[in-house]
Amino acid sequence: MPSAIPSFLADALRRPVAVLGGGVSGTGAVALVRALGGQAEIYDVKGAALTAEAAARHGLVVFSPGFAPAHPWLALARAAGAICLGELDFASLFWRGEIIAITGTNGKTTLTEFLAQALRDTGTEAQATGNIGYPFTQLVVDTDGGSETAVAVCEVSSFQAESMQHFRAAAVLWTNFAEDHLERHGSLEGYFAAKAVLLQRLREGGRGFVGESVARYAANTRRRLPVGTQVVVSEHCVFDPELGDTIFSDYPQRENFELARAWWRAEGRPEEALRRTARAFRLGRHRLARVAEVDGVTYWNDSKATNFHAVEAALHHFAAPVRLIAGGRGKGGDIAAFVARAAPQVEQWFLIGETRTELAAAVSALGRPPTVCESLADAVRQAAAGARPGTQILLSPGFASFDMFRSYEDRGDQFERVVQELRAAPSF
Repeated sequence: MPSAIPSFLADALRRPVAVLGGGVSGTGAVALVRALGGQAEIYDVKGAALTAEAAARHGLVVFSPGFAPAHPWLALARAAGAICLGELDFASLFWRGEIIAITGTNGKTTLTEFLAQALRDTGTEAQATGNIGYPFTQLVVDTDGGSETAVAVCEVSSFQAESMQHFRAAAVLWTNFAEDHLERHGSLEGYFAAKAVLLQRLREGGRGFVGESVARYAANTRRRLPVGTQVVVSEHCVFDPELGDTIFSDYPQRENFELARAWWRAEGRPEEALRRTARAFRLGRHRLARVAEVDGVTYWNDSKATNFHAVEAALHHFAAPVRLIAGGRGKGGDIAAFVARAAPQVEQWFLIGETRTELAAAVSALGRPPTVCESLADAVRQAAAGARPGTQILLSPGFASFDMFRSYEDRGDQFERVVQELRAAPSF
């Protein structure tokens, strides 16, 4: 059974709880409400809507990250006097153990999984959770609230951080900061402020660790990081030759390792244990993964690259310009500036999704006509048609997947299927 119900929620949990969003976060929230002995009702944009009449029946509303604080349904709930908590915030109230929060524009999933694995390898009860597809609410249910010595290594997006009221972390590791999610936060300043909430939610005695780009943006905008925040400048760190054959040998993953090591050292843990995990650790799927070589052409799946910063990091992995498949649902940001930065590393652009027209205009303005494609399969085949042996074809979209796919995983899976079809086709 999860830990005791806080007094301020006791009355609200005696009434049906409204859960906004029917995805994985909403499903986890429903499971936790039921584990607490309560009842839950789901409201979703694809199902039942939360009306003023419905809102009046609920004392507590738990909302998924897709619901911005200003969403009309949340406004109705607040007007009806309901307590409104994000799914992550709600879960944290019933977790007995420690929380390590991981955030950043890029690299946060890898760092979350790596740190959780390193802790487990040293005998600590640890689980990666949060914005990685395993909701914190579901972890609380699955572990009965965890033990007092358990660690939840929690990936936190800006969508989850911005409305936090109760979440308290023992440490925050903020990998990097670059343009993203401007469609939600309105500006770069708003995006930074949303993530910075995490540093404000450190528990007493907690520590913050941030990458150089985070500190640089804070300094340039005259924002003060909390006293005691450690800035990890990975370029100044002595390279560890033991990491030479690992994913942490190059950027951006080297920065992840340095952040993990800074926290690991602060905790007094043996560094050799962290290096041991690093040597065995592998990236998850859809993260700059080599799919296959077909007729001398190599195909790479980087579908998780949903922002400009991630695409640029992927491009710098290659020694020569690549054939790039890009495009999707826009998230705000300066597309022309992104194209200009990426262009030297791109041999030819193959554009898909809702942003393909805007991307095409930006690429054409540089005097390099792109190939505009109707589908991902069309893009893969067109990229393959003109490729010479030794060419690298990279899916690194730079945008959200929801215009054409269920998720970035679905987009990556479909890419891999088309590549395997090319592989199976007879050569003449």
